[in-house]
Amino acid sequence: MSAFSLTGKTAMVTGSNSGIGQAIAWAMGRAGARVICAARSDCSETLAGLSDARWLQIDLGNPMAAVDAFGDEPVDILVNNAGTIRRADAIDLTEDDWDAVMDLNLKSAFFTTQAFARSIFARQGSGAVVNIASLLSFQGGIRVASYTAAKHGLAGVTKLLANEWAARGINVNAIAPGYIETANTRALRADPDRSRDILARIPAGRWGKPDDIAEAAVFLASPAAAYIHGAILPVDGGWLAR
Repeated sequence: MSAFSLTGKTAMVTGSNSGIGQAIAWAMGRAGARVICAARSDCSETLAGLSDARWLQIDLGNPMAAVDAFGDEPVDILVNNAGTIRRADAIDLTEDDWDAVMDLNLKSAFFTTQAFARSIFARQGSGAVVNIASLLSFQGGIRVASYTAAKHGLAGVTKLLANEWAARGINVNAIAPGYIETANTRALRADPDRSRDILARIPAGRWGKPDDIAEAAVFLASPAAAYIHGAILPVDGGWLAR
């Protein structure tokens, strides 16, 4: 069997109703995994592209929503993709802007991962966690204070959990996507000046595609990445190298 195969594994992908999460769910399925699409919004389109999958309707805006989500069937792979963003000058950012982003992007990711790990340890198994971080895990950005804080935090938590769990059979890593063609970047791509400036900074000379992230997620979840722990992998067309 290929070291990149996920045959016989069950993968839970949060926020998999569209965009990067949907692409990851499909890639996990192509690699042989059974997929649980964990999302608040309808995942019927994602499920249509999978042969062995189900939708777990769950609102991860509640950070503790997934505490009991791992009791129905063993889950071997967890991808924390669900997220949100609020844009405002730092001087104007509200407490609601802060809490909504931190609760979903960081607090929910941590407690979902904690519940996943408890289920793994209870059955004395092994598993893999792939967190979807951001270029703003490394950079500051502008007008996204809560998002930047959450993504810095997610990178730190990825390393901490790797330190604690690497010897206990769980690989914990993260992907930091660059500028990807999704609904979140539609306005940027439609703005000729912003799009031109962004592309000028990307050595690859193109916007990323959701599949660029998805295939990296399959790699980090697979046996091929067995000795990778605590990595924050930029998939950014070279943006950070510029």
